[in-house]
Amino acid sequence: MKKRVANKKLVRKGSSSRSLPKNEKGILGLYKQSWRYLVESRRFILYSVIIFIIFILIGFFVPVPKEVETKLLEFLKELAKETEGMNALQLTAYIFWNNLKSSFFGMIFGVGLGIFPLITAGVNGYVVGYVSMIVSEKSSILELWRLLPHGIFELPAVFISLGLGLRMGMFIFNEHKIESLLYYLKNSLIVFFLIVLPLLIIAAIIEGLLISLI
Repeated sequence: MKKRVANKKLVRKGSSSRSLPKNEKGILGLYKQSWRYLVESRRFILYSVIIFIIFILIGFFVPVPKEVETKLLEFLKELAKETEGMNALQLTAYIFWNNLKSSFFGMIFGVGLGIFPLITAGVNGYVVGYVSMIVSEKSSILELWRLLPHGIFELPAVFISLGLGLRMGMFIFNEHKIESLLYYLKNSLIVFFLIVLPLLIIAAIIEGLLISLI
């Protein structure tokens, strides 16, 4: 009787393992895997978008403390100096490299409870809000539409990276922490190289060309 029960358990285990999806191989399989993981992570990506928007509104509507305003202006002036005199190709490379570092570290450093991605989303949102406020004051709020093409590809790439980083930080709350971390890390890297990286390349080309034409 015990043998029959044991055999039934083995059959059940075997049938359940056969019902699991097979690992897809090749670049197409990796793409499918990356999109599945992206869909799984949509809640965390949404969190990064919400934080970004909240801090845009803060940067735009809330008066900036004098010390913060001084540092922001210094940062923007330094950024303008670094890109001064660059041609379209140099601007493209500069923008791509900076976005790549920001997105990658925003994702990887999310391992620390997801704190770094949240801070990154907040800081970037605040800077965008502040710059938008300056542009609207010096010219017109309609001028903000000119900034839209700059973020069509860049912002989704950044939000995906920060969302993946935020999700990665949640491994600490799982029962099997190491396995969860490795799962998050592996899939995040696949998404980064197959989805985020192409978006950053396209964004850098568009921004480099647009800025060089101004």
